[in-house]
Amino acid sequence: MAIEAVKEYFSQFGMADRVMEFDVSSATVELAAQALGCEPGRIAKTLSFMVDGHAVLIVTAGDAKVDNPKYKARFGTKAKMLTPAEAEELVGHAVGGICPFATKDGVTVYLDVSLKRFPSVFPACGSGNSGIELTIPELEKYSGSVSWIDVCKNWQA
Repeated sequence: MAIEAVKEYFSQFGMADRVMEFDVSSATVELAAQALGCEPGRIAKTLSFMVDGHAVLIVTAGDAKVDNPKYKARFGTKAKMLTPAEAEELVGHAVGGICPFATKDGVTVYLDVSLKRFPSVFPACGSGNSGIELTIPELEKYSGSVSWIDVCKNWQA
């Protein structure tokens, strides 16, 4: 199971005990916010795309939406999300639990600036009923992100 791979990933940093598993689904932003008792924006949703034949993950604030013109300007192509089958095959996590941790080789991770307004956020941990609270510096460190990007809209105050 993907959550076990994520726990193993975090165990090398002494953080496996920070991975939370819920008795309810956290597979959507709304459900995750309810499970955690936080505002939806603090859910760090991980979106999966195909760019030049490779899987790309973009971690965004839960209340942000991909801005197609910004995305195309950044990646030179139209935003094409992975199908659930492609996500599981290429990333190693099923939709609802996709996260930037313990992914398959060849996956590139980006963090969207929409996350920077929060001191900490809650990404999933490989299953549709899991999460971990990470500070923004921790998210940068453990996500393996290559850079911060600005490809979202509808989140600015």
